[in-house]
Amino acid sequence: MADERKLEAVKGLAAYRVAGEKFMEEMDSSAMVLEHIKSGARLFLMSNDDDNKVFCIGFRTPPEDSTGLPHILEHSVLEGSEKFPVKDPFVELVKGSLNTFLNAMTYPDKTVYPVASCNEKDFQNLMDVYLDGVLHPAIYREPKIFLQEGWHYEMQSPEDDLTINGVVYNEMKGAFSSPESVLDRFTRNVLFPDTIYANESGGDPAVIPNLTYGQFIEFHRNYYHPANSYIYLYGDMDMAQKLTWLDEEYLGRYDRKDCHADSSIPMQKAFDGPVEREITYSVTEEEGTADRTYLSVNTVVGTDLDPELYVAFQILEYTLINAPGAPLKQALIDAGIGQDILGGYDSGILQPYFSVIAKNANPEQKGEFLAVVKGTLRRLADQGIDKRSLLAGLNYYEFRYREADYGSAPKGLMYGLWSMDSWLYDGDPMLHLEYQKTFDFLKKAAGEGYFEQLILKYLLDNPHEAVIMVSPRINQTAEEDRKLAERLAAHKASLGREEIEELVARTKALKAYQEETSSQEDLEKIPMLTREDIDREGAKLSYELKMEDGVRVIHSSMFTSGIGYLKVLFDTDRVPVEDLSYVGLLKSVLGYVDTEHYSYSDLSSEIYLNSGGVNFAVSSYPDMANPGRFTGAFVASAKVLYEKLDFAFSILTEILTRSNLDNEKRLGEILDETRSRARMKMEDSSHAAAVGRASSYYSATSAFNDIIGGIGYYQFLEYVSRRYSEEPQYRKELIGKLKSTARQLFTKDNILVAYTADEEGYGRLPVELQTFKAGLLEGSGKKHAFTFEAGNRNEGYKTASQVNYVARCGSFAGKDVNGRSLEYTGALRVLKVIMNYEYLWMNLRVKGGAYGCMSSFGRSGEGYMVSYRDPNMAKTNEIYEGIPDYLRSFTIDERDMTKYVIGTISDVDTPLTPSLKGSRNLSAYLSGVTDEMIQREREEILDVTQEDIRNLADIVQAVLDTGALCVIGNDEQIKADRAMFGEIKNLYH
Repeated sequence: MADERKLEAVKGLAAYRVAGEKFMEEMDSSAMVLEHIKSGARLFLMSNDDDNKVFCIGFRTPPEDSTGLPHILEHSVLEGSEKFPVKDPFVELVKGSLNTFLNAMTYPDKTVYPVASCNEKDFQNLMDVYLDGVLHPAIYREPKIFLQEGWHYEMQSPEDDLTINGVVYNEMKGAFSSPESVLDRFTRNVLFPDTIYANESGGDPAVIPNLTYGQFIEFHRNYYHPANSYIYLYGDMDMAQKLTWLDEEYLGRYDRKDCHADSSIPMQKAFDGPVEREITYSVTEEEGTADRTYLSVNTVVGTDLDPELYVAFQILEYTLINAPGAPLKQALIDAGIGQDILGGYDSGILQPYFSVIAKNANPEQKGEFLAVVKGTLRRLADQGIDKRSLLAGLNYYEFRYREADYGSAPKGLMYGLWSMDSWLYDGDPMLHLEYQKTFDFLKKAAGEGYFEQLILKYLLDNPHEAVIMVSPRINQTAEEDRKLAERLAAHKASLGREEIEELVARTKALKAYQEETSSQEDLEKIPMLTREDIDREGAKLSYELKMEDGVRVIHSSMFTSGIGYLKVLFDTDRVPVEDLSYVGLLKSVLGYVDTEHYSYSDLSSEIYLNSGGVNFAVSSYPDMANPGRFTGAFVASAKVLYEKLDFAFSILTEILTRSNLDNEKRLGEILDETRSRARMKMEDSSHAAAVGRASSYYSATSAFNDIIGGIGYYQFLEYVSRRYSEEPQYRKELIGKLKSTARQLFTKDNILVAYTADEEGYGRLPVELQTFKAGLLEGSGKKHAFTFEAGNRNEGYKTASQVNYVARCGSFAGKDVNGRSLEYTGALRVLKVIMNYEYLWMNLRVKGGAYGCMSSFGRSGEGYMVSYRDPNMAKTNEIYEGIPDYLRSFTIDERDMTKYVIGTISDVDTPLTPSLKGSRNLSAYLSGVTDEMIQREREEILDVTQEDIRNLADIVQAVLDTGALCVIGNDEQIKADRAMFGEIKNLYH
């Protein structure tokens, strides 16, 4: 084994002691656990042939309070270091690295700094900058980093009101705005009152201003020592060379005896009996408090160091809560307790816990909620869990573990994070990675009462239990904002004239620091590649258009480890525009109702016993040759082993053509859950919702997306759900709409297939597709052109959120200036990097305190700018307005331009899994994107000049001139800035 030989050289390194080694078949990797003798650093290596290399250094960072110290430190150490004294090395790397992953994350008990790259030179550069950042940060010489990233008082002049600002402060105000987030954080606080898990490592906005700079520095001094570190290397590299460099450049400078921190995480002593607690969250007056309470019961489940429990409770989460018809979920829904049932197994901490949550319930239902949960669990423990459901859950998770498809995240990164679930608690980092023996054990144990015993031991006869209720409180956010303003006013009133002048001076000094640029000499210390290091030729699209039984098939031929990725698309132009929302609803109904041959719970078991899953979506593909035109598609997807392709087509036939849509009770349950999940999705990504809504004012594609999945769709769900519950006669009408929509869509003449598999896998497709097509209805062939009413509504959507999401969107398609048509160019991809990590980053994040900022200018001729968890609103819109002037005088040297080019190519060349490659090919086909267009874009990126960027000012001006604005945000702020909006309304009712 080549990888084993690579690790043999590691054994000869005198600086390290080998603590264990093994070949892990599941990961096809040679693994080794080491200790750096002098510093005490722990290391875990996974050597294999994956060229997407990963490095991560993590630290155990137990929070002593809820000031968010670990989180603020995570932000701050990447703001300059000893070897790289620029103000923001992290952003410099994002601009100018070929990274495939670059970030840092704070968890309840650890902070990790992972990077990944397929380029060896780039990978080495990333390691160097990250290690110097975490071990030798600039925070010791520059307190303003703490003020910017953590919190600071802000007052521009003595006459101004005193306010608080800071990136993490605003980030956590956003995080604390979601009731699910409030419940999650409070649950750990209640279950682990005597340990670090009682504290909020991210920071409670009410507590963050208690943190001092001295405490901040002391925490780094205590915990950011190699003796408290966990270093992970994964992929195809010379491990001995990397370890020698690590020792010589960093670890060898430390001695373990100089680390005085005790970062050990104590166990919470089990409770003598269940405890009950209550907390509140904010809602607007329009939302009210009826059907808005969260009821939950939570029990602690062993430790993260038990590999069987670790997987078994993931299976129980699926079987008891997540699967359609799961017994706990169904029992609560049948009892009328809550409109959505959430919860499951929360691991990644020393003592995981299992939760059952009824969302949108009422306080008086608490006793019945507990009775139903305990009664259902007792019945399952006594009478047994459905074995097919258990085996389906086992197959589902084993398929996921084997497939190792984490989308755009490198699998090596996920393995590293996974290893921390045991390693951080002094266990073997390979404990959960060697999963096969665990699955073998659980398959056997499933028939021997093992899972029933787990229910008894951990969910029923377990005194370490917390019953938690999260209740709505009208205008709590406004009340908290008012109290904070009063406290700040009182604090200002207590200050003398000199103290106020000093505070104003500090505000101005921080602004001056933020506006100050790093010296060219310091910037050049950040290592970077050259344009010559980048291939001029990009990856080609890899699909072939075939015809099978009159059906177009997009075949993406590649190695897929024997898994076939099937998509069957049905064009939505068969459905009238006024009925398109029902297409969106249909995707949530199919697969969750009975069919001719299966109950909906049996259907789910059948799917996961035979496949990696089936799902339904509605997508749009803009036509690049004809701005304003697009293909809308209902997409039925399945992933199966090649030999199970017949099952994929047969189960899709069963669901699409034999679903029973007449069960009014079941449809009502699905409506409640769909509305609940749609709201959670919007709360998690309000920036995307705001962009989608603003774009729908002028873009046909975006108007379609809004109808089938955006704010428009959510409003449709609220309307339909209300009528469905209040008007029994409406139920038949809705069922009729769903049936007619299905009949119009799923017809023989309305099929397009995309299949990702090698040639062997494709060989089974023609026969199975023919059978599938034969089972569909004859279509009428009638098509409906998509129309929508264009016009800026410029909506301000009020919520109980403490922060805002400000979107400005527009189009440059078909527009011209001075006789010159505004056309898409690869330079717009470079502009995105300049905006996101220079102009918007500096103005919205660094100076404005917003947690995030994004922009994009697409091939379709549409563009947007949006802020994320932003304390501002009108100010942010003014910053957008300033972009054209910024671009017209844009000045840059060759080195900085090269940096932006490399950062852009990093995004263009993100490694794709087989599934994602297939999706990319399908999208290219339907949108008319060719290899020639992709190559031209790449060359325009690689050859971009200062003048090219300046010329984009007119494109951005056209986007701004469109005038489309949408804000989702704080109720009081939207009312205060009402002049910005054409319409003000509540997002939720």
